Amino acid sequence: MLSNLSVKHLRAFVALATHRNFTRAAQACHLSQSAFSTLIQTLEDQAGSRLFERTTRHVDLSADGKRFEEVARRLLVDFESAFEDLRDHAERRKGRVAIAALPSLAGGDLPPLLADFHRRYPGISLELYDQLADGCIDMVRRGQADFALAPAPAQDADLRVESLVHDTFHLVCPADHPLAAKRRIAPQALAGLPFIQLSRTSSVRQHLDAAMHPLKLHGVMEVEHLATVAALVEAGLGVSVVPALALFQFRRDGLAIRPMQMPALVREICLVRLRERSDSAAAAAMIDCLHAHYGAGKRL
Repeated sequence: MLSNLSVKHLRAFVALATHRNFTRAAQACHLSQSAFSTLIQTLEDQAGSRLFERTTRHVDLSADGKRFEEVARRLLVDFESAFEDLRDHAERRKGRVAIAALPSLAGGDLPPLLADFHRRYPGISLELYDQLADGCIDMVRRGQADFALAPAPAQDADLRVESLVHDTFHLVCPADHPLAAKRRIAPQALAGLPFIQLSRTSSVRQHLDAAMHPLKLHGVMEVEHLATVAALVEAGLGVSVVPALALFQFRRDGLAIRPMQMPALVREICLVRLRERSDSAAAAAMIDCLHAHYGAGKRL
């Protein structure tokens, strides 16, 4: 049985094969000569063969020892390399973090956070996938992302869902629009106005439709991307309502931004992970950075 053998035995063998002297080999392993000799004796007992030929003045490898030497050295190098790699990951010198995030986060808050993280942990590679909410959750479930930054899914029994930030909503309209003169916008003020909608598959649209019910908006265009919404509103084709996390795309001279007077219109952005999967050291470091930035359930 090999259950009694350990890396210590391999190190002792390689040290003696290198130094060909018990005293020097024991010193190289930081062991007493008796403890070192016990390791060599145990290794030979387990092998069922003498690995070294001993004389009063010299130690040399036996034929079986020479056969074992190359394998022993390779095993020791492989183990030490693997263990060093493990320590690098644990101490955040190496690793990988894959993040699936809503486009409003991926293009807004995340880039400076990722840049700061990269400066602190240059050995950790970063992957960012900008996806709509369902795509983010799907990537987590398929193991393609360590975590997602998205609204909580309806079915979450297999997930760990942690509230990260509460995203409020704002009207965006041309700077010369009558609503630009108001400080806050009541939902009734949108009735009958030409409205630029996002796709029904977006979490922004789903939250807006639910909060506005039974008020129906006069949608004149439906598009996929927030940058397109900004351009259409700036061109005077309508107004829109977007979350605070997406406002970086609407800070233009030709646009006005006003908060909606709707306490119920809040999009909760969550940190979503697989319940049965623990965080890698690299992912945990990134999650710490997100917690530090957003705090506990911060409201934007």
